Amino acid sequence: MTYLQPRHLGSVTMDETNREAVATAVQRVAGMLQRSDQLDKVEQYRRREARKKASVEARLKAAIQSQLDGVRTGLTQLHNALCDVKDIQNSLADVSKDWRQSINTIENLKDVKDAVVQHSQLASAVENLKNIFSVPEIVQETQNLIEQGELLQAHRKLMDLECSRDDLMYEQYRMDSKNVHDMNLIRGYFGQVQGLSEELSKQLWMVLQRAMVTVRRDPTMLVSVVRIIEREEKIDRRMLDRKKQTGFIPPGRPKCWKTRMNEVLEGTVSGRIESTQSETRESDKMWLVRLLEITRKYVLDDLIVVKNMMVQCFPPHYKTFQVFFDLYHKSVSARVQELAAEDLEANEIVSLLTWVLNTYKSVEMMGHPDLQPECDVKQLEPLLPEKVVDDLLGKYLKTFTSNITGWLRKALETDKKDWQKETEPEGDQNGYYQTTLPAIVFQMFEQNLQVAAQINETFKEQVLKVCLRQMNSFLVRYREEAIAYKEEHLKDRQLPQCYVQYMIAIINNCQTFKESINSLKRKYSQSTETTQNDAAIDKLLNDVAKEGCQFLLDEVFLDLEHHLSELMTRKWLAGSHAVDTICVTVEDYFNDFSKIKKPYNQEMTSEAHRRVVVEYLKAIMQKRISFKNADERKEGADRMIKEADQFKFLFRKLSAGEGSDRLCDSISAIAEVFKLTDPALLYLEVSTLVSKYPDIREEHIVALLAVRGDASREMRQMIIETLNQNKPSSSSVSQPVFRDITVPSTTMTTMTAMTSMTVPKLLK
Repeated sequence: MTYLQPRHLGSVTMDETNREAVATAVQRVAGMLQRSDQLDKVEQYRRREARKKASVEARLKAAIQSQLDGVRTGLTQLHNALCDVKDIQNSLADVSKDWRQSINTIENLKDVKDAVVQHSQLASAVENLKNIFSVPEIVQETQNLIEQGELLQAHRKLMDLECSRDDLMYEQYRMDSKNVHDMNLIRGYFGQVQGLSEELSKQLWMVLQRAMVTVRRDPTMLVSVVRIIEREEKIDRRMLDRKKQTGFIPPGRPKCWKTRMNEVLEGTVSGRIESTQSETRESDKMWLVRLLEITRKYVLDDLIVVKNMMVQCFPPHYKTFQVFFDLYHKSVSARVQELAAEDLEANEIVSLLTWVLNTYKSVEMMGHPDLQPECDVKQLEPLLPEKVVDDLLGKYLKTFTSNITGWLRKALETDKKDWQKETEPEGDQNGYYQTTLPAIVFQMFEQNLQVAAQINETFKEQVLKVCLRQMNSFLVRYREEAIAYKEEHLKDRQLPQCYVQYMIAIINNCQTFKESINSLKRKYSQSTETTQNDAAIDKLLNDVAKEGCQFLLDEVFLDLEHHLSELMTRKWLAGSHAVDTICVTVEDYFNDFSKIKKPYNQEMTSEAHRRVVVEYLKAIMQKRISFKNADERKEGADRMIKEADQFKFLFRKLSAGEGSDRLCDSISAIAEVFKLTDPALLYLEVSTLVSKYPDIREEHIVALLAVRGDASREMRQMIIETLNQNKPSSSSVSQPVFRDITVPSTTMTTMTAMTSMTVPKLLK
């Protein structure tokens, strides 16, 4: 019954499916044969359905076949996997059996292991056998090499002895670390090795103590010492690493010879600094100055030797120069503090503080060019503690005034030497030329004011007042030196080669001085009131800068003198290129003048503009030419207008579009007077000129009419008289053009003669 029930259910399901299929077929046949004409197509319908049935059966067979193939493949793979699992199981069983059998074999190899250890010890002994038997001989050879100064070879033999001893002791330690007797036996046999090591180290320290002399005479000796120390450092590291792994370390390790070397060098430097004092106050009043100068020289010379020679004897990672630099700084600091603790006189305090605050970090010592760029004085710690400085500064103010005068004079002398250089001065971050003078001067002020600020506000104010008073005197000398510099240049304009650039730097320095003074006052003064001394300094700086600008323009116009003399001449009228040359020359100079700081660069551009126009107008007033006819007047006027436009373009370019066209327009206005073809309208044109430029005078009008060449005596008189009656006031002119232009007396005489010559003609 259990097996029949599912079969019965399957047959029931098949019957239902058959009935549903028959019902569906009946419905389809009924749908096809609803009309009588469809009966003729019964055979066609039957074939179509037969084809569909055959197609479905074919697809069904293909699907069943594909499923059967997949099942067959899966069964095959499962069978293969089962076989592989059985093989692995058998292999694991064999391995387990072999492992159990090998346990007894491993236990039986203990004797072999002991034999290997013994063999290792015997191999070490055999390897060192030669050294072991010849220890006394090698010790004597090593001693002789040390005495002969052959330190590198001596160290090589010492290393061999130590290696033999250490290897034997290590093997003994591995075999039986608790066997003290055997260890002591080995140590005793090699007992002289430790003495050799100490003797060699003494020689090394002796060489290092005389390192400054040795590096000059025999640098290879110093190199040998460093190589020996490097070898010992490597051995130390290796032995310490082995100690971490095994717990064994040979006797005398680590030697730490590099640390000892640093200590010896520190002692050498300290002794070098302490040995500089050879005089006392009783024997020489300038003992401190001499002491500081000797110290400066020793330190500088030694550091130069270190930089140029000694660093080559040490590996780069030693940072030899920095080590010596720090050692010298530390020793000098200690020595200076000892001096500061003594009962110093006032001048000695000044000398000490000047040396500490200025000389030490200057180019004369730690800032010396030969020590650059390795030496960074900015990173140095102060030589004296703040409290010591505070104690000494109580006596400092009395001597400060006299000393600062000398500093300023020296700074100015140094700056004057720079003026003679054949290279251009350096530029600031904006490219403006400058010298180091302002930085040096205000660095001195700043240093002393910083020291003063550490005491109290009153002392700080007093020092600031001293600085500003000295600054006033200094600027007077600075102005005199600038004038002398210009006068010396005028004797030979080829020298100095960079006269223009350094004169620009002098001008820029004035602006830097102003800014620095204001900065000092803001930083160190509580008062905001302007004193008489402040006003004097400001005036001096403006005078120096403006005179410098004037000197530069004089330089320009010396080069333009020949070309200016060609203006308003027959050569000019015939087609001279004088104005082209003038423009090119001015623009070339102003390429350098662009390195002038504001506001002086703007003032200089305006002044150059004014002077060029004034020189052009002077050429007109000098009556270098008198036009003969209307064509010449037109040609000359057109040329003047064109050249006025050239000047406009040039100075607009130089002033970045901020220049005034009023100056150049004066040339164009005069050109219009010359260009006028109808003499009857001449008065109106001249009146227009006078209304635009009220500062024009009678002699200017007379000169213009003379250049025009066609104005009669009566017309000139009528124009002058009428203009005198109606002439506007020139007191309110903001930018006078003709005020500084004089008409040469020779020209006036010529015009008077011409007037007298025309009278008979007019009478006729």
